[in-house]
Amino acid sequence: MSLPTRVQLIDVGPRDGLQNEKQPVPAAVKIALVQRLQDAGLKEIEVTSFVSPKWVPQMGDNAEVMAGITRQAGVSYSVLVPNLKGWEAAQASKPDEIVVFGAASELFSQKNINCSIAESIERFAPVVEAARAAGIRVRGAMSCTVGCPYEGEVAPERVGMLARLMKDIGVQRVDVADTIGVGTPLKVQRAIEATLAHFDINEVSGHFHDTYGQALVNTYAALEMGVWNFQSSVAGLGGCPYAKGATGNVATEDVVYLLQGLGIETGIALDKLVDAGQYISDFLQRKPNSRVATALLNKRS
Repeated sequence: MSLPTRVQLIDVGPRDGLQNEKQPVPAAVKIALVQRLQDAGLKEIEVTSFVSPKWVPQMGDNAEVMAGITRQAGVSYSVLVPNLKGWEAAQASKPDEIVVFGAASELFSQKNINCSIAESIERFAPVVEAARAAGIRVRGAMSCTVGCPYEGEVAPERVGMLARLMKDIGVQRVDVADTIGVGTPLKVQRAIEATLAHFDINEVSGHFHDTYGQALVNTYAALEMGVWNFQSSVAGLGGCPYAKGATGNVATEDVVYLLQGLGIETGIALDKLVDAGQYISDFLQRKPNSRVATALLNKRS
């Protein structure tokens, strides 16, 4: 299959990228980051999550952040929702899309959300139903689709099973996520193939972590299959508290550079994106975890 001519990126930096930061990131900084991302041309931004602040203190300002962003026409703002209580809190903030999540690994599901895969789907069914009834789109994040920190390699059949369960409860599109960054192109393609048995290519996105330096080649492998929607994180922010050693999401700057080199349209201004990454990295008092950002910033100076 020929590569897509256009790719839409979902920047998950404000939520997935910042959720594990130990130092508090003020709401004003998160709001400014969202502003910079949309100014750079991002059309989908994962802003925050409505989880209990007891579990994820960094996201305790969720309502304040959602109220503080200046929404732009044509930009979709999504939030992570773990249960009905989270949905009720999120609904007041009027997100364009909510994200529910499940793992293709039983052990990861137990460690991450203290329930089995089947129980997690059961828990999300009323959330999905409520969101759809309210006219809010629903995305399903499928974690550990190629590997799990507790179970090792994850079979494509497990991914297909999770995709089917999500489809059955009304999830409209899904992320095929390599949560711990162990995937290689063939494994990623098999996970996507298993997902495509239940979702159309337009309903599937790739979410690759760069722990083993494979995120960009995995992105290319997904592009070869026709996937045109991907999640990435500005400045390569993020990790996973339940996956020891997992580094950040693939940096949005690096993905944009790759896509530009392939002649694929993104609508994103790379220089402004680098500025957004530098803004949040300066606040966190470290360098951006993006090779492209590092190269371009060195070139500037």
